[in-house]
Amino acid sequence: MTDERAPVVFDQERASSYDKRFAKLAPMKDTLHLLTQLVLADLPADARVLCVGVGTGAELLHLAQAFPGWRFAAVEPAAPMLDICRAHAEEAGIASRCTFHEGYLETLPEAEPFDAATSVLVSHFLVDPDERRGFFRGIAERLRPDAYLVSADLASEMSSPLFERLLEVWVRGLEYAEMPAEKVAELRSSFGTRVALLPPREIEAMLASSGFGPATLFYQSVLIHAWFARRSI
Repeated sequence: MTDERAPVVFDQERASSYDKRFAKLAPMKDTLHLLTQLVLADLPADARVLCVGVGTGAELLHLAQAFPGWRFAAVEPAAPMLDICRAHAEEAGIASRCTFHEGYLETLPEAEPFDAATSVLVSHFLVDPDERRGFFRGIAERLRPDAYLVSADLASEMSSPLFERLLEVWVRGLEYAEMPAEKVAELRSSFGTRVALLPPREIEAMLASSGFGPATLFYQSVLIHAWFARRSI
């Protein structure tokens, strides 16, 4: 990944309110986590999982509770978000199975390859295609051959008439979550500028060119798409 990254915007105030802000949309998140659990269920009982851009740790907590023998590396550049992730892990009694790294993936110390990785609502913030491919390639380099990547991002064909229909449903969801109108407008205008909303087929092609085999779409909720792919041998 290059150094031309968007600044970390999760200060203490925004990090503290992050989970509460989207609480009313939790069923969407919970379904994604359950399906991720099913995708990864054939991993070894002592699997090591890399969580890239872990945020407050939602997928890590779910997987750690579902698979009590797994160990996790939580990578997050925003210190306030990582602090909350660590606190959640301690509260859940799983912190001893986790390592916490503040920074981007390339600064994570070298270690034994991981059995799987997750990247949930992260890569769409990389608007430069080469940088995004480099992000996926960096994950692949941390995995053993045939290891899983579960990647979830916002995606859509913005030039399609169907996009506007999906976008309206997406906006209604944000309004249902009681997001202020000015924030909804800001997020809506970010698509195609600060958020790379690409057609699903282009994201699948990025994964295939970054060290992974064919990507399988296993979840969609309005604009959120999630794939799993395995590192090419």
